[in-house]
Amino acid sequence: MNQVASNPSTEATNNYTFHDRYINRELSILDFHLRVLEQAVNPAHPLLDRLTFLLIFSSNMDEFFEIRVAGVLEQLYLGNESHSPDGLTPREVLDRISETAHAAIDRQYRILNEEILPKLREENICFLKRDELTDEQLVWLKKYFQEQVAPVLTPISLDPAHPFPRLVNKSLNFIVTLEGKDAFGRQIELAVVPAPRSLPRVVRLPDELTGGHEHHVMLSAIIHEHVSDLFPGMTATGCYQFRVTRNADLALNEDVEDLAIALKGELSSRRFGRAVRLEVTENCPQHIYEYLLEEFHLEESDLYKVNGPVNLTRLISNFKRPHLRYSAHTPVIPKILKKSESIFSAMKKQDILLHHPYESFAPVINLLREAARDPKVLAIKQTLYRSGPNSEIVQVLAEAARNGKEVTAVIELRARFDEESNIAVANILQEAGAVVVYGIVGYKTHAKMILIVRREDNQLMRYVHLGTGNYHAGNARIYTDYGLLTTNKELSEDVHRVFQELTGMGKTVKLKKLLHAPFTLHQQLMNFIDHEIANAIAGKKARIIVKVNAITEQQLIDKLYEASQAGVKIDLIVRSICCLRPQLRGLSENIHVRSIVGRFLEHTRVYYFENDGNPRVYCSSADWMDRNLFSRVEACFPVEDPVLRKRIIEQGLENYLKDNQQAWELQPDGQWLSISPKEGEEVYISQQVLLEHFQ
Repeated sequence: MNQVASNPSTEATNNYTFHDRYINRELSILDFHLRVLEQAVNPAHPLLDRLTFLLIFSSNMDEFFEIRVAGVLEQLYLGNESHSPDGLTPREVLDRISETAHAAIDRQYRILNEEILPKLREENICFLKRDELTDEQLVWLKKYFQEQVAPVLTPISLDPAHPFPRLVNKSLNFIVTLEGKDAFGRQIELAVVPAPRSLPRVVRLPDELTGGHEHHVMLSAIIHEHVSDLFPGMTATGCYQFRVTRNADLALNEDVEDLAIALKGELSSRRFGRAVRLEVTENCPQHIYEYLLEEFHLEESDLYKVNGPVNLTRLISNFKRPHLRYSAHTPVIPKILKKSESIFSAMKKQDILLHHPYESFAPVINLLREAARDPKVLAIKQTLYRSGPNSEIVQVLAEAARNGKEVTAVIELRARFDEESNIAVANILQEAGAVVVYGIVGYKTHAKMILIVRREDNQLMRYVHLGTGNYHAGNARIYTDYGLLTTNKELSEDVHRVFQELTGMGKTVKLKKLLHAPFTLHQQLMNFIDHEIANAIAGKKARIIVKVNAITEQQLIDKLYEASQAGVKIDLIVRSICCLRPQLRGLSENIHVRSIVGRFLEHTRVYYFENDGNPRVYCSSADWMDRNLFSRVEACFPVEDPVLRKRIIEQGLENYLKDNQQAWELQPDGQWLSISPKEGEEVYISQQVLLEHFQ
């Protein structure tokens, strides 16, 4: 601290209040969603991929309201008006969210209506409105409504005998104004028509009615056109879409006898949590949306009036237009795996680094498949965080158990929005004879590890896979992640001990190479930064590069500030949330923060420490967040092979620091600015460079 105090820029540091040093977490993740939205207007992306980004933004915002906004609202309901590290109260955070979110969603629908849909129409992909339909198309749609839609609709009148229905989270609904009397002579003025999720939201008209073009009609338009048919003898004078978003965060008591049974009971409550947002179409009359706000106990600031369908997330259709999408990408197989007769023999020769999605995820599945069928394999242990019941990995593990292998699966049931899927996975594996455990009560198991024990020449040999991403083949095609295949004895022994820790009981195990949360990871990261500080003060080489999805943990942020003041050059590549303020004079002027938003979702977690010319490089399942470092079981592994380490530094870090097309840079005031090539500078797209390299 004495060295820092003697720094001439300390006076500027002291001028910053405690709250000046941090960015609000909720507002930071909202900014990430805005960066995703901007991809919908980026001409560098093909048209249908721009539409996909628009729909991803919708999905992101749904989860943002279900989890983040719901969490801030809960603080208000509990009377919490304390200040977060950035100095904002929950009410102030909500006000800023409301202002930003309303503007963003208005922009989203302008992009849809003024850019995406007109350009799709130029390609003869049309979403037809009711007044555009021909007589023949109207006849076909009437039949479609009568045969496919009406039989599954349940109109609900609103009267003393029929109170307002309990509507499912994010479901599409219609509120209908009526005139006339029903079959019982009652004067009914309002009704609600829920649209079952089983109904497709987009209906393609037959080619013979469109001249072979891709013409579609929204389900909402079909219901609007025929809504009076649902109320015989009455007249529908208005029909308005609406959708309510609810708190979807599960409040699970950890003090339970069976986590799976308790979780099943909680899943149904997610569908009917406290309302946090109401979406209606722009033409919805004031007295109708005020009535809905009152029913859902919401304020007008929670109302979002949209110029289009209220459920954009389900707008996507399987358009068969390859020229409007990115060309298909085929992940490659590392040469050593192509040449080797088995993955086991290849792993014994050397460590193998997999960089998804540029390199295939198939070797991970093939490793398990070989193990399941190899008579020499005795045991397979694996963590599963997000792997669906139809996953090939799950099927292979079940096969291994049926073949008599000792299969142990550590399944994290509480992976958000995958809880039901993970329960199904647990059931499949248990029925096959595998040992299934749910990790540690109170700590989510987020580590990505496979351990295979094989008998070779009367000795036991361990084969290990460690990764930064989930064991999900679908994600591995669109998420960037690293995976390491290794037989390193010390790393393998460490993985074995962590599995013992997860499945058994006892004191914290001491590991040789692996860093793991919630025990050693945070402290060792602090130590590594301290070491860079000492090197900088001593005039030695000192630099830090961190690539993660989020940085929120306050102690690490403060330690990075300290490193900046000591002269350590720091580059942070952060996909979404960053609570650190870079480029503040005297505090963080040596820190630069950038975010890459492109074709693939950046998901790798890599930590680089210069270490005076002998770099330390770690890959990890953990972001620099409180939950990852203190409330989850995480694995962080060193990459010590000099060739592989160089690959990660060049391709996984420096490559992204050169990007001038898909990069955004965080400013001291918390704003993100898009980076463009300077005059005379060539365009550099980091993901494209990797695609070309691996092809």
